[in-house]
Formats: sequence, structure tokens, C-alpha cells
Amino acid sequence: MKIKSCLYYLGLSYFPISCLALINIFYSYYFDYLSNIKSYLIVLFLSIVIGFIFFQIGKKEKDFIGIYEQLFLILLIYFSVSLLVLIPFYLSDYEISFINSYFESISGLTGTGFTIFDQIKNLDSPLILWRSSSQWIGGFYFLIFLVLIFSNKQINFKMIDLSFNLEKKINFSSNLNNVTSRIFFIYLSLTVLIFSLFLISDIRLFNSLNLTMSVISSGGFLPTNFLHDIIRNDFQAILLCVGFLISILNFYLIYNFFFGRDNLKEHSEDIYIIFLVLAFSIIFYLINDLNFSYVLINILTSISTSGISTGVIPENFGLYFIILTLLGGSVLSTTSGLKFLRIYILIKAFLMEIYKLVKPNVMLNTKIMFSEKKINTDNIKMSFLIFILFFLSLFILSSILLVDLLDFENSFKLSILTLTNTLDANIYGMNKIQFVDLFTFSKISLIIFMVIAKVELLAVLILFRKVFFKN
Repeated sequence: MKIKSCLYYLGLSYFPISCLALINIFYSYYFDYLSNIKSYLIVLFLSIVIGFIFFQIGKKEKDFIGIYEQLFLILLIYFSVSLLVLIPFYLSDYEISFINSYFESISGLTGTGFTIFDQIKNLDSPLILWRSSSQWIGGFYFLIFLVLIFSNKQINFKMIDLSFNLEKKINFSSNLNNVTSRIFFIYLSLTVLIFSLFLISDIRLFNSLNLTMSVISSGGFLPTNFLHDIIRNDFQAILLCVGFLISILNFYLIYNFFFGRDNLKEHSEDIYIIFLVLAFSIIFYLINDLNFSYVLINILTSISTSGISTGVIPENFGLYFIILTLLGGSVLSTTSGLKFLRIYILIKAFLMEIYKLVKPNVMLNTKIMFSEKKINTDNIKMSFLIFILFFLSLFILSSILLVDLLDFENSFKLSILTLTNTLDANIYGMNKIQFVDLFTFSKISLIIFMVIAKVELLAVLILFRKVFFKN
């Protein structure tokens, strides 16, 4: 294990946190929130100093790191960067314990949206901005992981070969800084675009900024307790849907708009997802005769695994929206969940096996519809394995939460939402959960599984195999 090389990249990951801290310092000073400005100064100091030390330690050994170092680095970034993000929570005037602060920071970085705060509106605005910033930077980190790490073809569990012709897009032998800067440019451009749309729709400046950072990162933090305090008309609702749609699409589709020219057939997965969104929206609209824009919001927020909800859907539809969170967006988006492509592969493999029973000698079409790409045996095995591991994780986490005096239904639903990094919204038919009152062991379990959900259990098992079974 190339520890020094990992420390080099870990040090680089600390510097964006210092930028966020600097923004919060200026914001706090300008709007006269000086009581807690010291916490952001501490974050700024520690992120720069520790980041610089790690950078210097690994600078001479920053050679290309293999798949195991990459997976180790991902976990290290999530768990260590959260130690910096938690400082403003821990040092605030709200008397938040260390474990609750850590819970809040992990929830932000993974884009889950679980919160230990009861009344968001009672928080000071710099802390609200900090919560939103944590999920925004978490979304950026995740895109870096997707592009630079999960593209490793030694273990292609993200099925990038089916989702996109990666080698045509990015030359990974090129400078890391160049690739990172391109991703940041796109991510920032999309953020500015969505932010501008919200401002045009007459959403308050502060609410627009925080909502934008939640939407683009598929996060769940809001500057208020309820979305309807921000979204007040159909025009605003439609623009919010546009933001959600951007977050669920293949990142390379957007990348291609900026840096390439490819056939739309490269993005057949996205065509399917858009079609399903429209189909589900029409069905729910016809069944319940609800406002179409608000139905669309709830469907998109579920598929995007954000969970930001209008709360206008009948409770008996909770199960259907939970299923949509399992579906997720593109395999190369900021969303979590099992991902549409994998579910498509499993369904097609099932149908092919049924058909072979009827006609054993027939040559089956293994192509993905609307695409020239073919599904192979490894794709099916990988999809099935991830499916099994997901439900194994679901069983383990549900069992842990049952010990915390939660009933079976809430434990089961909360586990699904944790493993899909989705906010515990009322559209999923859940009772309000006070995370601050959970047992410490339950909080630690949720923290671990929020990270596992983001990087996927298979990645963790691959790393453990290297550590504990070297041969």
C-alpha cells in the first residue's frame, strides 16, 4: 500500500475545504455573525496546515496509485474530511456533541441529508450555508471518484464500458490537475446555471444558493424545514425539476457538451431514465389528479436520491417512491441507489433465461436497447453481486436499528434511505425520526453505511480482500 502517495492526494482534498471556510469567514464578517467566526478560522487553519503537511510528505511519491490505494483513498477522504467539516457544528452555540457533529458532516458529504437539527430556521445563516457547502463539495469529490478512480478497468463494477466510451473522452494518462479542473469547471458552471434559474424564478437569494447546492449534489439539506417554504408556484417547481434532471443524468453526457461531440446513442441509459420519469409522472398524475409539476418533483427527487419533497403525495404511495430511490439515476451521476443500468441488466438477463427455456437453440440479442453496446456475462454477474450485497447491507442495518426501539417498518425504510443516501422525507411514509435521540451505536452504524452506500459495499470488500487476504 502506497501510503505516502495516498497522503499526497488526501492533502489535495483538504484545500477545497479551506476555500469553503474562507467563504464562510467573509460571509460571517459581512453580515455580522462574529460569535462563531472562530470555528471557520480553525477549519481554514487546519485544512491548510494539515493539507500542506500531507502534500509535502507524499509529493516525491505521487506516482499512479492502483485500485486498492484508490479505494482506500476514497474512504480516507470521506472519514477524514468530515473531521474538518464537523468543527463549525461542534463549536457552535447549539451545544452539539462530537458524534452528532460527525453525523451531520458525514450526512452532508455523502449527500444523504439526515440531520440532528429539529428546526433549521433557528440556525444562524453561516451554519446553514456551511451545511449546504458540505454536500456541494461532497458532490464534487464524488465526481472526481467516478471519473478518476471508478474508471479503473481492473474492477469495472461501475460498468463504465456500458454507460460510456470513456477512453474517447478523457485521457487518464494526462495530468490529474487538468482533468480535475475540467470537472470543476463543469460542476461550477452547472451550479451557476441552476442558481441563475432559481433567481429568475424569484426565489430569495440565500434560499436559491442553498437549494442549488443541494440539487446539483443530489443532497438533502435545505435552508428551511420544508420545501414549500421555498417553492411557491409552478414555474419555480419546473425549474427545480430541471435541476434534479441534470443531477440524475450521466456526467459524461454533460461533459461531452463542453469538451466533445458524440452520438446520442452513447447515452441510451439517459434516454431510458427520462422516459421512465415522464411515464411515472403521467401515471401518478392520472391516478391522483394532483398538480403535475409537484408530482414530477417528487418522482425526480426520489430518482435523484435527494429526497427533497413537496409533501403533497398521498402516504399510500410511499412504497413506490422508495422503489424509485432504489432505481437511482445514471451509474455515472452524483446519485446513489442500485442504478438503472444494473436493474436493466438483471431484468434482461432474467428474460433471456426464460426465453432460452422455451427455445434453447435460439441466438439471443444481448444489445442494450437504443445502443450498440452488448451485455456480457461479467456485467450480469457484477449486477447480481451488487444486488445481493445491497440487500445484505439492508438486513444488517435494519437489524441494528431495531435495537434502537424503532419499529420494523421505520427501521427497514430508514435502512433503504441510508443505503441510497436519500433524505428521510414524508413522501416515503415514514414517521419523523429524531436522529439526535438515537443510540450512539446506531449513529455510528448510520455513519458507516452512509459512506458505504456512496462508494458501494463491493468497493469496500475489494479493499478488505487486499488488506486481510494478500494472497
